Amino acid sequence: MSKPYKDFEPKWVKEAAPADSYRSIFRWGDPEFVKYPKESLYKMMKEKFQMSDEDFKEYDGSIGMEKVELNIPSKMDPQHIKAFQEMLGEENVTTEDYPRLAVAYGKTGYDALRLRHHQFDSLPDVVLYPKETNEVEEIVAYASKHKIPLYVYGGGSSVTRGVEPTLGGISLDMRKHFNKVLSFNETDQTITVQAGISGPDLEKALNEAPERFHAERRYTCGHFPQSFEYSSVGGWVVTRGAGQNSTYYGCITDIVMGQKYATPIGTIKTSTYPREATGPNLNQIMMGSEGAFGVLTEVTLKVFRYQPETRKRFSYIFKDWTIAQKAAREMMQCEAGFASVFRLSDPEETNLMLRLYNVDETVLWNLLDVRGYKDMERCLFLGFTDGEKGFSKNVAKNIKRIAHKYGGMSLTSFVTKSWEKGRFNDPYLRDTMLDFGIMTDTLECTVHWSNMEQVHHDVREVCHALPNTIVTTHMSHCYPQGANLYFIFITKMNDAEEFRKYHATILDAIQKSKASMSHHHGIGKMFGPWLEGNLGRTEYGVFKVLKDYFDPDNIMNPGGTLGLDLKEEEKRFLRDDIQ
Repeated sequence: MSKPYKDFEPKWVKEAAPADSYRSIFRWGDPEFVKYPKESLYKMMKEKFQMSDEDFKEYDGSIGMEKVELNIPSKMDPQHIKAFQEMLGEENVTTEDYPRLAVAYGKTGYDALRLRHHQFDSLPDVVLYPKETNEVEEIVAYASKHKIPLYVYGGGSSVTRGVEPTLGGISLDMRKHFNKVLSFNETDQTITVQAGISGPDLEKALNEAPERFHAERRYTCGHFPQSFEYSSVGGWVVTRGAGQNSTYYGCITDIVMGQKYATPIGTIKTSTYPREATGPNLNQIMMGSEGAFGVLTEVTLKVFRYQPETRKRFSYIFKDWTIAQKAAREMMQCEAGFASVFRLSDPEETNLMLRLYNVDETVLWNLLDVRGYKDMERCLFLGFTDGEKGFSKNVAKNIKRIAHKYGGMSLTSFVTKSWEKGRFNDPYLRDTMLDFGIMTDTLECTVHWSNMEQVHHDVREVCHALPNTIVTTHMSHCYPQGANLYFIFITKMNDAEEFRKYHATILDAIQKSKASMSHHHGIGKMFGPWLEGNLGRTEYGVFKVLKDYFDPDNIMNPGGTLGLDLKEEEKRFLRDDIQ
């Protein structure tokens, strides 16, 4: 934190969780890293949630330091266990408690609360650790023959229940072995990797291309989601993910060149050509399938020149949300090139972010009110440019020109640098606050510029229906035709079922507003009931046909993924044109 507390400091958990504990599973990231709110933020949230220092002297229930003990035996037939041991070796097959629970849930608030309360709705019967593509293909073929449900766990950062093994069976844990670089082609500017490789390992390999691959220069993957440090390339691809730099580099769907899948009907390998007019694009059909068609084993990606020295950072404050939206739209439509990071916060998020990014500790803080940028009206815009030196400079120049045209005041590069320091570790705050019954979670959707104001209003109104709730919103992935809206709610909540019901009201609001159900988190099992209503019955039928073709026995990530095997009464149809 920026400064030590002067007054009362809550009983933050600052020690690492035991390696065999529940907390080691549900907490975010590095077990040795801790992040908690600075004093001014703590006091602001304490007031918002009508809590006192007394409420922060003791934890709200279990903090998960106890050892994982399930007493839920595996239901897998011993003959299947033996077959998997012969395929992979005994050391790569386990039915032990901790490894099974470690791949059972993702990172949504619903998952965190269930783990804290020792609520085990889903467990795989066996966890397998494959090393090579042929092993995955053999496992899928075996599972298909014996009708065994099969799930995949990449980085585990899913916030849609995408990895949850709702019907038991097999979970493939890709983290241990399935994480290698398979080839690098500097001429074509591509890299091929196993799907389990993590973001940092991929980026490190590209940054070190001269040393590792005898390349002429260094490269970057260009894909940096907030989950970057603890997510896998495979997870990015099967959920159609986006990174914080996607406004320049594109989402993962723009970066993928080719894929390879192990499916129940055999191996599917897509083309790696940059463009083809050969019917529907198979790469696009397979991306977003979330393991429902098969297991993604190998991915070929575009790579980009690594040029951090050309980066131009900027931040501006606008007087209100309407003006800020107009400025952002013109920046995206002026055809002068796109920034890399392009993030605009609404007034409520700005109120929180100016403190989180330490602006309240600088001379900039007092300037805001003096110059007419009022609290709970003003909007923070920040980002940076990437690319060739002249291009990067020109994009920043045009952003400055448009910002000034709409009355934006520069806050220098200080705010952006502060944001960069926390861009990957802000999720640690959720665990710290949840120890005292304060939940933080997120949803996002895609909107057009023309319906952004309405969606922003309608979704926030439903979020705020829960008393004493902070609801922040920003756009962080933008296009000439629209953007995503990313909603973060912070509220007093410590019950999994209460969370599920509240979360569902927000998804209802998104569908009613006619925004997309997801911009980059995917759909999983949590959003699955809304998908057919969002797309339309006829359109959604295409997904069903694909599922029946690739996986006729429904063994691949069954239990509601993409809503594919839900009963009619479990689906949510809320749009007028669907009813």
